[in-house]
Amino acid sequence: MLVTLTGENSFGLQNELKKLVGEFLQLHGELALERLDGNEVDMARIQEALTSLPFLANKKLVVLREPSANKQFLEQFEQLLGDLPDTTDLIIVEPKLDKRLSYYKWLSKNTEFTDFTPLDAAGLSRWLVAEAAKRGGKISLSDANYLVERVGADQQFLSNELDKLLLYEPNINRQTIDLLTDATPQSTIFQLLETAFAGNKQKTMQLYAEQRALKVEPPQLIAMLAWQLHVLALIKTAGERSADEIAREARLNPFVVRKSANIARSLSRAEIHKLTDDLLKIDVNSKRTNLDVDEALQNYLLALA
Repeated sequence: MLVTLTGENSFGLQNELKKLVGEFLQLHGELALERLDGNEVDMARIQEALTSLPFLANKKLVVLREPSANKQFLEQFEQLLGDLPDTTDLIIVEPKLDKRLSYYKWLSKNTEFTDFTPLDAAGLSRWLVAEAAKRGGKISLSDANYLVERVGADQQFLSNELDKLLLYEPNINRQTIDLLTDATPQSTIFQLLETAFAGNKQKTMQLYAEQRALKVEPPQLIAMLAWQLHVLALIKTAGERSADEIAREARLNPFVVRKSANIARSLSRAEIHKLTDDLLKIDVNSKRTNLDVDEALQNYLLALA
């Protein structure tokens, strides 16, 4: 077995790694497992682990994390991996692989290669529905989508929140989601902009007041608004690129890009530039004058509405 696990979806990658290691240990036991980190061990140690005979077992499994961090390994990987003994199974874990390198091309061609990409909002919602059923509970697709929008697109965090919700009540609904989870600040900032652009002044002010009640200070709100405007500017200037392409090139979660796309489409570049400039003025004046930042931010949001 020669396996490569890669990709930015750490939850999916770690689950697959845990499954593969668990299956091997059931057959061969703990003594047959070695774990090495390419950031910590030298080439001689990697070579010894891959070529030595198993101890008190007929097979051994080596889990090798980020061997590409070792320059010597990158120079010799093809010969080393191509000559693995039949008694050695190897799992290579490379969360970030440069697709331009021959190393990537060799692994994708000669190993059981799986790239764990982050799930988008729809994928996360479907996963939550299936996972809730697997864990003995139930959540509707619409409520799963609501949970993703409320707490964000981190799959590991969603898994933890799902466990908490199922422990309280196996049949999850919006009421229990609101009761047991906290909306992420960035999610609320998106809602602030969304409701403001929709012209809903009352809801906009309500969301702003909720953030202030949660002790989110004006400088934090300015920073989060600036980040959201940055995302909108990236989408607006990306031309015909897909959400996945934008996310990959800008190192954003695809969920964030897709969620912001509708707002970006409703604005011109000039409007995004003005919004950014107005927010910058608030930030600068808050540091140089006795500006009431709360009032300035509320007026800023009301102007959007």
